[in-house]
Amino acid sequence: MPGSSLPAEVRRAVSACLLPGFPGITPPAFLREAIADGLGGVCLFAGNIASPAALSELTAELRAQNPALLVAIDEEGGDVTRLDAGAGSPGNWALGAVDDLTATQRIAATIGGRLGAVGVNLNLAPDADVNNNPLNPVIGIRSFGADPELVSRHVAAYVAGLQSRRVAACAKHFPGHGDTSADSHHELPVVAVSRERLDEVELPPFRAAIAAGVRVIMTAHLVVPALDPDRPATVSPAVLRLLREELGFTGVVVTDALEMKAVSATLGMGEAAVQAIAAGADLLCLGAQGLESQLAEVRDALLAAVESGRLPAERVLEAAGRIRELAEWARSPLAGDADPSFGLDVARRAVRVSGDPLLRGPVAVVEIRAPGSIAVSDTAWGITTVLAAADPGTTALRVTEELTDASGLLAPYSDRQVVAVYRDAHLSDWRRASLAAVRAARPDAILVSMGGADDLPGAGDEPAAVLRTLGSARVNAIAAAERLLGRELGV
Repeated sequence: MPGSSLPAEVRRAVSACLLPGFPGITPPAFLREAIADGLGGVCLFAGNIASPAALSELTAELRAQNPALLVAIDEEGGDVTRLDAGAGSPGNWALGAVDDLTATQRIAATIGGRLGAVGVNLNLAPDADVNNNPLNPVIGIRSFGADPELVSRHVAAYVAGLQSRRVAACAKHFPGHGDTSADSHHELPVVAVSRERLDEVELPPFRAAIAAGVRVIMTAHLVVPALDPDRPATVSPAVLRLLREELGFTGVVVTDALEMKAVSATLGMGEAAVQAIAAGADLLCLGAQGLESQLAEVRDALLAAVESGRLPAERVLEAAGRIRELAEWARSPLAGDADPSFGLDVARRAVRVSGDPLLRGPVAVVEIRAPGSIAVSDTAWGITTVLAAADPGTTALRVTEELTDASGLLAPYSDRQVVAVYRDAHLSDWRRASLAAVRAARPDAILVSMGGADDLPGAGDEPAAVLRTLGSARVNAIAAAERLLGRELGV
């Protein structure tokens, strides 16, 4: 058995470096055993959460054998939500567009208070990436914007707000995932920029997060040749030395999920874990699948590497010590109430309008459905539900990749105003074609973009009217519906 000759302190330190997920709403036996064996934390995903009350019971159950257990979650706000998409965060891109640091800090504090109320004490947020590549398939409106100074000040405000509730913040994805056109969930991106450009664009938000006292920083599964031409950042000693020695970060370094194809497809999860800890990472996020075999593979690989001398025991003990310090700081997160009305007010301020979007009669809403992703999940978006609640005569038409005849769907509704709702159509051939078909069939259609500011694809005549919400959360949808209807709806 790997590690059988190691001291108990070292074996428990290996377990302390692990942050697995698990399937379902009940912790499986293998996870409970791992917690008893010194597991550092558990990462929750949408499939683990039945309700806020059930989540409170779950986190209490997880901590029954280890009160210092970290319970982590991805609750960035906006699109990336695990707990509740309707709680009032308009998302980072909208917050950056409004550029009100007090609002960003208050939104983050609200998220922290909601997490603290259900026993979550590590939030894998904020996203500190500068999204300056419009073709980025995985960051997009999760970022505060494309300007490094703007992103930096909002990252700092978010960290301050979240950690005011004693919930640890995690700036991600170091050294910057904004200038990629590949998704590291599926392949290994390369950020081929100079070191000077990194200092000017990618690194400032992480410097700001560190100055704000961020407790955790997450590594990215991507190659930055200017720092290390051979290894992804997660397993690169050069990249993590930059973080520790030049940027001066002394907190916990957590990896992005090791099940992601950017590292698992080439290294395997066990080898990636060994290389990440050796490079300087502390906490290993395993991912959403939460398989017993994955946890065993990673733990056994680490134990074997320590036993053989390939991975110094001192490095593992150092990592475990940082994780204990983090858990002690976050042992008692502070509860707080959500205020969806404040998030709606920010979402209203974020809406950008061109033309005349006012509805003056019965409406047919065409939703060009963007699928979820591993990061975003398949959270509800769009304005149909909100409009239908305000006007029961609203007709809903949905276009998916399997049903792309948008113009054919519209044929029976020539007597209605048409609203076309889409998100990031420029990233998908079929979404782009569907939107073009709607515009060709109904040049008078009002367009509602729930993605970034510049995602109207293709050339052609100016649309009659465009609403850009800069976010896809429920409050963004309400803000758009209010502009269409010409009246406030509230939450």
